Amino acid sequence: MATFASLLSTLPDPNNPIGEGGQAGGTDGPGFKSIKFTSQAPVQISRTNSGRVITRQIAGHKWTIAITYNPMTRDQFEPIYSFLLQRKGRLNPFYVQLPNQYTARDSDFATHVASNTPTNEFALTRGAEYMVQDGHHASYSPKPGDMFTITDSNDSLHTKAYRVTRVMTSATYWTGLAGNDIPSDTAERGIYFTPNLQRDVAATQSIIYHRPKIRVILNKDIQEYSLGTNNLYTFSLSLEEAQA
Repeated sequence: MATFASLLSTLPDPNNPIGEGGQAGGTDGPGFKSIKFTSQAPVQISRTNSGRVITRQIAGHKWTIAITYNPMTRDQFEPIYSFLLQRKGRLNPFYVQLPNQYTARDSDFATHVASNTPTNEFALTRGAEYMVQDGHHASYSPKPGDMFTITDSNDSLHTKAYRVTRVMTSATYWTGLAGNDIPSDTAERGIYFTPNLQRDVAATQSIIYHRPKIRVILNKDIQEYSLGTNNLYTFSLSLEEAQA
């Protein structure tokens, strides 16, 4: 008798197959036809009579994701639709892996982080937009556009996804950096990222570049599909990031 210890919590796709019992492994989920990926960072803007502009952030950042699928056969459609119905609308969050973020931009760096996990060298406070990371390969680096999540052994609620915007090395770095902010050897990188850090992070926590997952919920409770005369299913998804 085959048993399994956990249910698949990631939207089924070609990299995340699902079995009929809801377990990981089995039938490949359908690939995406297109993705619309949006960064939402609400900002309040005031302009004085003299023309001076005053800005401030008024709400937390979130990613939103719109996914469309090619027309699907029933065998392609049912695993994904059943997975979503089990989430009960917006009640239960799940994870999604974007195909363009599945691996890092640099293939050598992607291979490195598949078996090595960088860590943040120092403790960080909420609001930080920069960190020094250790455990990198001397020759390979993340690139702007790569995404990562943080696995903090002291904080299981830190599920925010971040996007790299700048990368510094011990040989090439901004002169505005000083002290411990300067990468000190070839295994360290100085990483700017967006959005700003959502929670405090203890030192030496895992930075996940390998197949990062974004925690999301459906953005509405009604999920509907269309069935055409060709007996193919037409379906799309709207998701928004949901931190724990």
